[in-house]
Amino acid sequence: MKKKVLILVILLFAVLLGAGLLYGGLSEDYAADSITDEAQEEDRLVAPDITIYDADGSAVRLSDFRGKPVVMNFWASWCGPCQSEMPDFDAKYQACGDEVHFLMVNMTTDGRESEMSARNFIETAGYSFPVYYDLDGEAAAAYGVYALPTTYFIDAEGYGIAAAQGAINAETLQKGLDMILEEAEK
Repeated sequence: MKKKVLILVILLFAVLLGAGLLYGGLSEDYAADSITDEAQEEDRLVAPDITIYDADGSAVRLSDFRGKPVVMNFWASWCGPCQSEMPDFDAKYQACGDEVHFLMVNMTTDGRESEMSARNFIETAGYSFPVYYDLDGEAAAAYGVYALPTTYFIDAEGYGIAAAQGAINAETLQKGLDMILEEAEK
């Protein structure tokens, strides 16, 4: 019983964090290429520590990436807006992948996507960023992801700094990177 209550509390916290980040990420006119402003120091929320799976099938946790900022993008190969933003993500990964962890989290839980279709899409396009898989939907649930693509910007200490729902362009991606890199310099 205690375990169920703990899981419910963690899930509620994660949903509230995801909803808060998403709500803040939408501008007044609901433009998809906007991100949130930096959170005030006292308002920062720790990003949920999710488990995702790498290309070898090994489980990794978000906390494994602490020490460097993280760009986490939820996507699927069948998603047109996801496809449109991938070249910008790959270019930024190639430019600053040593300073920032890119977690491109493929949504393999809805029946329309498989690991194989995601791998084929990435290989055919020639993208070099690392791809992770949300095999059980728990990562998306923890962040309240209900639309693709959705991107989160997390600082080196594991705090959610900004989020964007919908495809973002290179300029918006750079703004998010600037925000988390600035946090890393503090």
